[in-house]
Amino acid sequence: MDPYTFIKNAIIKGIYEPGKRLTEEALANELNMSRTPIREAIQQLVSDGLITPLKRGVIVREFTKVDIRQIYDLRAVLESYAASEAAVRRTEEDLYKMKEANESYRIAVEEYLQEKTNNLDFIMATNQQFHDAILDAAENDYLRFHLEKVIVLPLVFQSFYWYTEQELVRSYEMHNIIYNAIKHHEYERAKTALREHVYLARDHVLRHSDKINKKLSEGGM
Repeated sequence: MDPYTFIKNAIIKGIYEPGKRLTEEALANELNMSRTPIREAIQQLVSDGLITPLKRGVIVREFTKVDIRQIYDLRAVLESYAASEAAVRRTEEDLYKMKEANESYRIAVEEYLQEKTNNLDFIMATNQQFHDAILDAAENDYLRFHLEKVIVLPLVFQSFYWYTEQELVRSYEMHNIIYNAIKHHEYERAKTALREHVYLARDHVLRHSDKINKKLSEGGM
């Protein structure tokens, strides 16, 4: 695994908890590689907004409630616009990708709720596939660039840990509403539904932000 992916996954899962100081030397020793690829990975992660540079080394970024609200509010604007554009531009192939991704999401949720797995990776991955399919259908590279900066994966991943059965099922149902609106070229409905979907996620993270931060500070899920 390349150093960027390794460090990013460690941050997402709370292995490198918020406030943890990271150095090129320590990471190079841990990954048994030279500092050059580590340095490049750190630069990318700073750009991603996952770590913050210090005078010496970097620190894993901590997110306040103000950060969370601002991040999700901007995400709601961008993703709802993407949904409206997808409703106008989508192809049959786009619809197929959305439907397949959401079916995979349903399976992931069911397996998790039936305690066949306690792994949140599948839920997160299939959820992201659905949202990515919408973005693909929107056909806007500028929108993609800005959304990639706004979607903070540690918040997304850790928030799933605190979803109730009802909230997970509702998330899947919201996906269906968004999908059907895009399928039928109902761009205003798609825009409104996706904005509501993001706001529900925002409010969930805000309600559980203290528990999420506590869990992260203990070394992840």
